Amino acid sequence: MSKRLAESENSGEGPLKGGGRPEAMEVDDKTIEEMGEFEDEFEDEFESEDEIIEAGVDGRPDAEREAEERAEGAMDVDSGPGTFIVGRSKLEPGQTLAPDPSTYEMLHTLSTPWPCLSFDIIRDGLGDGRKVYPATMYTVAGTQADSRKVEENQLMVMKFSGLSRMERDDDSSSDEEDDNDDEDADPILESKSIPINSTTNRIRVHRSPSQDPAKPSITLTATMTESTNVYIHDITPHLASFDSPGTVVTPQQNKPICTIRAHKSEGYGVDWSPLHPAGKLLTGDNDGLIYVTTRSDGGGWVTDTRAFQGHTGSVEDIQWSPTEASVFASASSDGTVRVWDVRSKSRRPALTVRVSDVDVNVMSWSRQTTHLLATGADDGAWAVWDLRQWKPSAGAAAAKEEKPTPIANFRYHNEQITSIEWHPTDDSIVAVAAGDNTVTLWDLAVELDDEESRDTAGVQDVPPQLLFVHYQQTVKEVHWHPQIPGALVATGDEFSVFKTISV
Repeated sequence: MSKRLAESENSGEGPLKGGGRPEAMEVDDKTIEEMGEFEDEFEDEFESEDEIIEAGVDGRPDAEREAEERAEGAMDVDSGPGTFIVGRSKLEPGQTLAPDPSTYEMLHTLSTPWPCLSFDIIRDGLGDGRKVYPATMYTVAGTQADSRKVEENQLMVMKFSGLSRMERDDDSSSDEEDDNDDEDADPILESKSIPINSTTNRIRVHRSPSQDPAKPSITLTATMTESTNVYIHDITPHLASFDSPGTVVTPQQNKPICTIRAHKSEGYGVDWSPLHPAGKLLTGDNDGLIYVTTRSDGGGWVTDTRAFQGHTGSVEDIQWSPTEASVFASASSDGTVRVWDVRSKSRRPALTVRVSDVDVNVMSWSRQTTHLLATGADDGAWAVWDLRQWKPSAGAAAAKEEKPTPIANFRYHNEQITSIEWHPTDDSIVAVAAGDNTVTLWDLAVELDDEESRDTAGVQDVPPQLLFVHYQQTVKEVHWHPQIPGALVATGDEFSVFKTISV
């Protein structure tokens, strides 16, 4: 499958600019050919504009008349101007969708000179659980410049600020909240660039205690590139420059503090261990090889040249266990997920599980319920697995492919899954990005009772667990913000920052 965005014709010239929130639009029959809105199918707020007839006045039994009215109401919903019903409506060629601002608490778009395949959110010192607007967040991303301008590729350390909430006519905020809520603010994107001269396939961030106790923590990035090299940068001075006027980032500070050259092919698997504060990094490539790089006590970096081997296809994603310091899992184009122990002398997987008949592109290990693992595949399916059901075969070195049953399995998307992530504090909520230009939010705790089943019987292929659909062109990766409850950031042709009223 293709991992790259379509090459942009953007020249990359001109200043960075922040996007704005979409304004509410009046939609008539003329504009329906060009746009639509999506509705939450389960809101049950649709009303027919037909005159209400009192029961029995037309001489028919109430049940017959009410059934006909319900059918007419459904037709009115389908044919209403500007309304797109997930699972029921279809876009005609040339039609596009516009978001319904009333379904968002926050929605912004921000543009960069070139699209970004991957990014990560940086934890900051502004506090956890914050709900004050306008919001601020810090991210880092790698660009994909036009193939004729590879030298323009860069890492972008970014600060998003002025992220205001959606203005509402019925807003009843307290005076104290209003003082902190500038709804008229425009979003601002500030950026510090690090030349890298290669497309970034995936980038991940790690906060590490400083080797000098008198100094604050440092922020490290690991970047897997098309060049096969993996670069580790210290972006601490770049972040400091946003909030310390007069701070200058030197050319020396733009250079990587380590370059990993163990890989002979490019790759997409990279993850920092959450249980090794100094820094322990996994990287996996298209040859199916996985390497471990560790930061030594003296601050240097050592890559173990003995690769972990077992996959018969490329390593598409990789993650450390949230609770076991020596355990990690990898997902591959060979359709399997394999679980490994870095202490193994054989460098072979402890167990192998076939989770798909096609490429397994992405995975996410729940931080709240650590026996749950979510995977997303090339056929648009994603699933949740209970790791307690994965049993190693006799003799870990010759582990066979087990075939357990997922505890949840969804085939809503019709294109490849490009990103998946558990909510950081709610183990029933999952965000999924796919090649059909959508980010979907799911609540695995939702179950249909008999009455709800009847109400949604006419909606095909829409699972009741589907909470929300956010449309974004060429979306590649999505992350929850760990310190702003319910806020998400997604990258595609542009960056989208949003928070729905449903999560």
